[in-house]
Amino acid sequence: MGRTDDKERKVSYSVGQVAGFAGVTVRTLHHYDEIGLLVPSERTYAGHRRYGDTDLDRLQQILFYRELGFPLDEVAALLDDPDADPRTHLRRQYDLLSARIEKLQKMAAAVEHALEARTMGIDLTPEERFEVFGDKDPERYAEEAEQRWGGTEAYAESRRRAATYTKEDWKRIQAEVDDWGERYAALVAAGERPAGEAAMDLAEEHRRHIGRYYFEVPYEMHRCFAEMYVSDERFKAFYDAMRPGLAEHLREAILANADRHTAS
Repeated sequence: MGRTDDKERKVSYSVGQVAGFAGVTVRTLHHYDEIGLLVPSERTYAGHRRYGDTDLDRLQQILFYRELGFPLDEVAALLDDPDADPRTHLRRQYDLLSARIEKLQKMAAAVEHALEARTMGIDLTPEERFEVFGDKDPERYAEEAEQRWGGTEAYAESRRRAATYTKEDWKRIQAEVDDWGERYAALVAAGERPAGEAAMDLAEEHRRHIGRYYFEVPYEMHRCFAEMYVSDERFKAFYDAMRPGLAEHLREAILANADRHTAS
């Protein structure tokens, strides 16, 4: 009989224990209690808070919405919605996470555009840089770009060309990159092989884009770029933000395209 009682006895946790494994402060839990957001289901005879499994589930929901920037009053309204069941919360969380992922992918792409633009010697005013590239300041990459490519003819040529570009030129260049990225992402999503005609044609378009706006890219150089797009985490993040796995796919497509154009 004693064993059955032990099994059926509900487990509860102190405020310190909950703070420890939830990664919040005791003061935060006290505050949530005071405003009615998370009221512990039990208290000891001495008045100490004790949290059960239901309380922990609610805390997990609270922390999720807080991580996404929801103010406490909105969190309370969401959790106390009488028409919302656990599945509703899961669907809402999935949508919110998807939106957050998309935003982060766009931020990663913006950083990569900024790196590319600064590498190529962009000469825009601060206002124009923010208009074209958002809040990711291209200036931060200037020193690294010069250290990495400063002694090459390609770098010098790209700076000569870029010095003539206007804000509208940069917008057009970025729009072309975005359009190419959308088409390549669709190709990957459709399961096209890297060595297929469609993928190789987009790899060739990629090579010609660089040649049109920055510097000529022989196929051997394009092969080197292909390896860099996978080995350099920033380039990999940029292409994978278009579609997971795109960087590796593009690498293989560039190599296959170079092979078909240089085969004797």
